[in-house]
Amino acid sequence: MAREYVWLECTETGDRNYRVQKETRGAERLELKKYCPRLRRHTVHKESRKK
Repeated sequence: MAREYVWLECTETGDRNYRVQKETRGAERLELKKYCPRLRRHTVHKESRKK
C-alpha cells in the first residue's frame, strides 16, 4: 500500500496551493474544487507532480 505526495495546482493561476497524499496503485489524476488564496474564491485544482 504505497502512497505518495502530489501537489494540487490551481487551473486559473498555476499556483500550487495544496499538497496531498495519494494512493499510487490504480489511481486516476485528482481534480478537486479548492480555495485559491490569490483569487479569494474556489477554483478547480488539478494534480501535478512535485518538480
